[in-house]
Amino acid sequence: METVFINSPLGITKIIGDENGISIISVSDVGTNDVSKEIPEVLQDAVLQLNEYFEGKRTDFDLKLNPKGTEFQQKVWKSLLEIPYGKTVSYMDQTKKLGDVKAIRAVASANGKNPLWIVVPCHRVIGTNGSLTGYAGGLSRKKWLLEHESPSLQQSLF
Repeated sequence: METVFINSPLGITKIIGDENGISIISVSDVGTNDVSKEIPEVLQDAVLQLNEYFEGKRTDFDLKLNPKGTEFQQKVWKSLLEIPYGKTVSYMDQTKKLGDVKAIRAVASANGKNPLWIVVPCHRVIGTNGSLTGYAGGLSRKKWLLEHESPSLQQSLF
């Protein structure tokens, strides 16, 4: 497995993967001294695509993914990939689509264990009442990501 640390508008992004695909993309608040000086070849496309996303030049990702999780988690994470850029769904909507409304807590828990930040867009899942609930990366990051993906850009008044 190869690892790279890059700067992003939301903190230091860690990417881990190998020839079988990307296994982990996460974000943290560690200092910029931790940014990698070299990018392993197997991770270069992931770095490029994430940078394009943050620059507003990419709305979906074309990466080979290899997240580790249970069969149920894999099913939940796959359903996240169906949420279009700029759109949100509620936890209940996601649970209904997966076929068992009683599994809402399990679905929310699986979303929280999503190892592929941004690329598998768990940030697009919100509360039934439209609230920004439950996000492992922090609600301020979730808000930023949803605003970044918002189809209507608001002009500054000042």
